[in-house]
Amino acid sequence: MRLSDEEKAMRDGRDGAAVARAMDLLVRYGEALGAESLVETRNVCGTVTATTPFMRDFALAKGGLDAVFSEFNLDSAEVVETPRVRAFSSHLQLGFDPHHPVEMGVSEQVVEFYRRSEAAAARMGVQILNTCTPYQVGNVPTRGEHCAWMESSAVIYINSVLGARTNAEGRESTSAAMLTCRIPNWGYHLDAGRRGTHGIELDMPVETVEDWGLLGYWIGDWVQDRVPVVRGIGAVPNLPKLKHFGAAASSSGGVEMYHLVGVTPEAGSWEQAFGTNRPAEVRRYGARERAQTLERINAMGQDRQVDYVMLGCPHYTIEQIWEAAMLLEGRRVHANCALWIFTPRAIKALADRNGYTAIIETAGGKIMTDSCSAMSRAVPPGTRVVALDSVKQAHYLPAILGVQAWFGTTAQCIDAACTGHWSGA
Repeated sequence: MRLSDEEKAMRDGRDGAAVARAMDLLVRYGEALGAESLVETRNVCGTVTATTPFMRDFALAKGGLDAVFSEFNLDSAEVVETPRVRAFSSHLQLGFDPHHPVEMGVSEQVVEFYRRSEAAAARMGVQILNTCTPYQVGNVPTRGEHCAWMESSAVIYINSVLGARTNAEGRESTSAAMLTCRIPNWGYHLDAGRRGTHGIELDMPVETVEDWGLLGYWIGDWVQDRVPVVRGIGAVPNLPKLKHFGAAASSSGGVEMYHLVGVTPEAGSWEQAFGTNRPAEVRRYGARERAQTLERINAMGQDRQVDYVMLGCPHYTIEQIWEAAMLLEGRRVHANCALWIFTPRAIKALADRNGYTAIIETAGGKIMTDSCSAMSRAVPPGTRVVALDSVKQAHYLPAILGVQAWFGTTAQCIDAACTGHWSGA
């Protein structure tokens, strides 16, 4: 790998041991990927804090939070002092909601250790956003901006909708990027990696959030980690629709970028989206494909009695919280069912001020932050059947927790929460 003089100086220890470890990690990582160089980034989203009992025990045994960062973020067995970050860095979601430890099944000792870890991350200069959707709460990269982001649904969103550039990174590479402002220059950082590979022609309107989730799941299952190009779109989709579309495509497959002709910034036309590529294959998506996809997603659903309704994967927008509150107003969550809605802390504060939290809590629901049931592996006790308006969560939660899952619209999920019964497809 070719390194600039500045990068060699960081690697050789000019800026301290932690930066040298970070640069060594990036060089090894880049060489394994076949990258020829590093690219500068000033926008990083990763995970720095410690939220597990294992990390707490490790810190107690090995020398505190510096030991945790050295081992788990820099791949360094030697403990080095953690410096302040150089890149603008945001923290992603956690393994639990520290404001609801009882519901999350987390001890007060683990919460206290996390709060120490969070304070340390803030002193490093990391923005404590604690969400899978940083682009909703202040970190909005611009077109062409090189980033280093974790979280599959966030990666596909900023690559595709915003035109920023990132690969799906991990805890170690993002932490190294925070300290060096560098990341391997390969994949979606390069023009060639961003061109379309497979085409989709729409034979039906794709209008609702549910529609967009189903389309994304069908596409991801087909193209896997390639770059789909979709044309035939009618009305321009809003943020929640694109959020759910990308999350679904990155769940059934490994899609990190897509093009919607006439909508996304690098797809003014079919020809622009593909560039010098020829479509490897073009398929059509219509009512039959939609119906088959819905049937496949709901294949785990058998019992109609619903114990738990989870909304907010990816984290809910303020628009989605408003919609849920309007659907719930004047109703009550069934005594045998629980409703948890997950959102970023900043959006929860807005929901509080607008009165949406009060409506939801009066109905018997809860707004939770920082995590989700897939990340925390936490659901209400006795949960057997879950209702979801997220294809991504319907894909993961049955495998993670062994529950049955029903996927449908937000209105169907709210109705299930209030009746304790799934009446959707």
